[in-house]
Amino acid sequence: MNALDALAASTTVVVDTADLDLVSRWKARDATTNPSLILKAARDPRFAPLLRRAQQSADGAPDEERMDRLLVDFGMAILERVPGRVSTEVDARLSFDTAATVARARRLIALYAAQGVARERVLIKIASTWEGIAAARQLQLDGIACNLTLLFSFAQARACAAARVQLISPFVGRITDWHRQQAGAAWDDAATRGPADPGVRALLRIWRHYKQNGVATEVMGASFRNVDQIAALAGCDLLTIAPALLDALAASDRAVPRVLDPAHPGPVEDAVPATIAEAAFRAELAADRMASDKLEEGIRLFAADTQALLQLLRD
Repeated sequence: MNALDALAASTTVVVDTADLDLVSRWKARDATTNPSLILKAARDPRFAPLLRRAQQSADGAPDEERMDRLLVDFGMAILERVPGRVSTEVDARLSFDTAATVARARRLIALYAAQGVARERVLIKIASTWEGIAAARQLQLDGIACNLTLLFSFAQARACAAARVQLISPFVGRITDWHRQQAGAAWDDAATRGPADPGVRALLRIWRHYKQNGVATEVMGASFRNVDQIAALAGCDLLTIAPALLDALAASDRAVPRVLDPAHPGPVEDAVPATIAEAAFRAELAADRMASDKLEEGIRLFAADTQALLQLLRD
């Protein structure tokens, strides 16, 4: 048994890519995409037919509508290769607009439905701003499952729990990146690996709080930088992993025992309600420089890749 097989014994492994060949290779249950991954795949000559189809579709339609068609076309191709769900992201430029996010999410679901895809097979990805979480609350009530992304803080996780979203994606690697950058030359790589990794600790805090409070929202670790981060979270509900790290796991014979057990989540770390009001959310997020920095950066980068994808469609 290799390390990937050992991990899969306790955790649902999700492939984090829009490269259709790699989705086929790994045969994961689910797959996740984001604007950066879609842009990379759309630029690949192997997938030029999908790009051309979106460019030629709905003649005279706004660019954003053609982009949504491209996202769904990639999602459809992915669903042909996985038995479970695909995550498709709403335009990151709408991260602070609840009504616009809801409208775009419904359009994405309608495009999937027009091709015969049941709602249960699609997760709508939305940035974990207060406005994004409010949009997810509405969508969940309409039966549209959401994946709240760009999640870096306990405050965001509590707000998502209150909104009863289907799934959250704490960004383990990006949390650690911030702490490493802040530490500079003082960063001790050996002392901050595995269970001591800042991103691992952040996800574990959220996961324990959810399990201790009976929160049904799924926790899916994302944005990993190394195998140690992944192994330290074996037993998490899901982990979405880039192909390069899936390769590393498959090539390794290291033991990956279950670390997180929902039946025994560990000691209570945060004796606070799972809910959080808007004022407290904004105050806690503002006080957490790592979370506010990384949330703003993530939205900015995804918005830039969205602009690049729109230009690709125009060209």
